Amino acid sequence: MRVDRRELAAVFAGGVVGALARAGLVEALPHGAILAANLVGTFALGYFVTRLQERLPLSAYRRPFLGTGVCGALTTFSTLQVELLDMDPGPAIAYALVSVLAGFAAVALATNLVRAG
Repeated sequence: MRVDRRELAAVFAGGVVGALARAGLVEALPHGAILAANLVGTFALGYFVTRLQERLPLSAYRRPFLGTGVCGALTTFSTLQVELLDMDPGPAIAYALVSVLAGFAAVALATNLVRAG
């Protein structure tokens, strides 16, 4: 197996951008930052993947940079899981359902926006 160092660099650079964006959200919204980061990240992932696949010429580095790097570092489902463990069962179930369903809705919305434009 051969490793493409430029692809790894694209993932790394995108990860830096995504992590900084998430840190900015945590500073701006101390309560609800994780939900906001996950929803912004899922919307962005739906937008980028659809746009890159259907509207732009193929590139070996855009998808790793934007999808894996930026969106991967921006979203933080592991932190969501930790937050769920700190909640009572009722609110935890509601929060998990809202997170997943709103995430799917964000991807669908972004995909439809790209396809409509």
